[in-house]
Amino acid sequence: MSTTGTAARPLPAGHPDETRLDRAGMPHMLRFGFLGLLLVMTAVGLESNILTPHMVDVLGSPEATISSIITGHSVAVLIASYLGGSLSDLFGPRRVMAIGAAIFLVFQVLFLISLSAGSLEMAAVTYFLRGFGFPMFAFAFIVWVNITAPPERNSTAIGWFYVMYTGGLPTLGSLVAIGAIPTFGGGRAGETGAMWLAAVLVAAGFLISWFGIKDARGSQRIAPAGESAAQVMTAGLRLTFTNRKVAMGFLIRLINTAPQFGMFIMLPAVISTTLGWGQSRWLAMTVAVYATNILVNAVFGAIGDRWGWRRTVKWFGIAGSAIGLLLWWYVPHMVPAGSTWGYIASVVAGCIFGCLLAGFVPMGAIMPALAPDHRGAAIAMYTTAAGGATFLGSAVVAIVFNIAAGLGWDDFTRNSVVVWTFVALYACAFAMIRHLKVPEDEDKEKYGRLFGRRAAPVTTSPADA
Repeated sequence: MSTTGTAARPLPAGHPDETRLDRAGMPHMLRFGFLGLLLVMTAVGLESNILTPHMVDVLGSPEATISSIITGHSVAVLIASYLGGSLSDLFGPRRVMAIGAAIFLVFQVLFLISLSAGSLEMAAVTYFLRGFGFPMFAFAFIVWVNITAPPERNSTAIGWFYVMYTGGLPTLGSLVAIGAIPTFGGGRAGETGAMWLAAVLVAAGFLISWFGIKDARGSQRIAPAGESAAQVMTAGLRLTFTNRKVAMGFLIRLINTAPQFGMFIMLPAVISTTLGWGQSRWLAMTVAVYATNILVNAVFGAIGDRWGWRRTVKWFGIAGSAIGLLLWWYVPHMVPAGSTWGYIASVVAGCIFGCLLAGFVPMGAIMPALAPDHRGAAIAMYTTAAGGATFLGSAVVAIVFNIAAGLGWDDFTRNSVVVWTFVALYACAFAMIRHLKVPEDEDKEKYGRLFGRRAAPVTTSPADA
């Protein structure tokens, strides 16, 4: 069934045969993979903003119980994110993407059947197992991007990956949900129909990627030939425990999007019910916030290639995201609840967070550069951290919610503690990023300019060559 073929190898930056996509930083030969990723992540994003209240309604369980189920799903996402990178080293990313899509489709169907039967236990089990699906698909593809993009455009290519990743989760996903829920009858029935639609989108994304990418290297082993399967599968873990910089890079990427997933759990009820703007306006806000993120992911990748990977992450990603997160939480509470102008101000505050969150994009270039002799293993840890952010975000919410229930905090105090916990994590990341110097980034930091011409050309390191 493979369609790998013998297509031309990736072109170096500046080659006369490069296409417009290549020059923009997106490897032309992987263009259908980017499209497939967008569809798969749209499916995941479609239900991300409706799942918690839907499960509370269908299963009749308290929000704390449902948040614990979602945390369990996040554990599966964490494990699968590591497997996506390490199995790609062993078997090639094409096969791993196929496995991920199959897992999602099988357990999505079983999860929806469990919900219709009202079984809390089966819903928890099937939703946990479904969590292995999309990370294996997405993070196998980022390995493919890393081994294809030229070093001079690596950060930009990672930026395009996140354009598609966040373009689907939650941006296009929320937009599709706005239309799909009323189309399928609205209310509980409409939300169920929308989640069945998610399975269709995953199937379409997989088929486009499988038949569209003509690159034989995607089916080939990436790890060195002399390493055993056990060595390949454990390389990322061993590297993290023996390389302090890789460990810190892992933690920074883990912190990166954790607040995003935490806010998905906490904000829907606050915006739609507590502050009176309704579900459709919450979904529209989500579209606006992450549409902003889509527009600037590739931009911040290019800024990293120009101004310095580490500087971009430090000032735009970490410091900027912390400020943006505080704005997104407090501005909605400072304006009149339910007012139109207050809603607009709240959306703008959220868009600031979505924009500056893209400042973390160059971490996808920093991590492999931290371990030039084990780039595949470093990428596996990067993808693990990216998936682990889902776990960390939901775990912070679950822990604080359960503490709040025991101490009798009101909802605003409880939710504010969640936000400030994420800000504290950003402060930890700010302290760690200064240690992540890599040779490929030295010239960028020394000669790069955020505006105007570079002081001197950026050189390519021997490792990259």
